[in-house]
Amino acid sequence: MKVQILGSGCPKCKMLEQHAREAVAELRLQAEVEKVTDFETIMGMGVMSTPALVVDGKVKSTGRVLTKDQIVTYLKG
Repeated sequence: MKVQILGSGCPKCKMLEQHAREAVAELRLQAEVEKVTDFETIMGMGVMSTPALVVDGKVKSTGRVLTKDQIVTYLKG
């Protein structure tokens, strides 16, 4: 599984990354958590508002900081 956090590195992006790492740890998943800061790559994924969460290449959320529990739901489903 690949989890990507898209954003510039702002506080909201960092918070989303922290929550994603906590969710992966809670579920004990073998997942790669990657931070993507390149805006061409971000726009190439169709994301215009950050932070964004992408799971296995599918955009799950844009423009808001999800809670750990919300991310757990995305990772389970």
